[in-house]
Amino acid sequence: MSDYSQQAKQLQSELNNVTNRSLPAQLAISALIKEICLSPKPGLVDMHNNGSHQDMNFDTFVKSIQAISDWFDKFYQYGYESATKGSHEFLTGIRPIGMQCEQAMYQATNHINTHKGGIFAFGLLLGAIGKLEQQKSPIKAQTICDTVSAICQGIVNSELKQNNPTLSVGEKLFKLHNLSGARGEAESGYATVRNISLPIYNEMLNKGYDEESCLLQTMLYLLAYNQDTNLVSRGGLEGLNFVQQQAKKLIDLGGITHANGRQYLSELDNQLIKRNLSPGGSADLIAITWFLSQY
Repeated sequence: MSDYSQQAKQLQSELNNVTNRSLPAQLAISALIKEICLSPKPGLVDMHNNGSHQDMNFDTFVKSIQAISDWFDKFYQYGYESATKGSHEFLTGIRPIGMQCEQAMYQATNHINTHKGGIFAFGLLLGAIGKLEQQKSPIKAQTICDTVSAICQGIVNSELKQNNPTLSVGEKLFKLHNLSGARGEAESGYATVRNISLPIYNEMLNKGYDEESCLLQTMLYLLAYNQDTNLVSRGGLEGLNFVQQQAKKLIDLGGITHANGRQYLSELDNQLIKRNLSPGGSADLIAITWFLSQY
């Protein structure tokens, strides 16, 4: 058993042992566990190193997952109980749960942002599954994504096109480069996952590769094609272009299926660390890809 499999299995038995937890909540926790255990992840915290981060490590992420996992059933339950609400009302009602979940994260990590993007995404995904369940609709990757998209219609326009005097990082990047980040992904129904990472993950699985290799290949495709706002906020468009070009070069060689695939990933990790680049948006999409692959 690989280090990835061992560590992920151990953490799942430690963090996912609440008996009355719903299956969607269990899967969301597993998705976050698999993402943090996946190594090497260029520029990101993993089992090997802290990537381009001085303020967080593997243990910080484990504490964070433990703290936020209690809220996942609340998202799911909210979706189930609010299935008849219109999109705007649904979104307005789920936000306070997300904010409380964030506070639990900050409390556990000493005010370090480990999973803000993950909370946003899984709050919506779990809420959407709860809604579908109540409506007795089929629960598949496509229907989950369509429901998230419907819930989030207009979110980019209403939240990123504002003319606030103190713009958030997301608002600044939208204004400067028309990058819509996590909100854009949600409003599109996770188009990057549906069109790029999930097909690659499933294709690798069908070819008989183990889960770890499938996720590493998936990550490479996300690095190559995701318009990651975390990279732009740290290194400008130049930083994003550098990562995308390097990932495409590795994909052309076969990615993780190349005999030296892991070594090349480790070298890319070193390059991103030197440039202080961290593709945090892609990390969230790795977890979302695995999660949706279960449906």
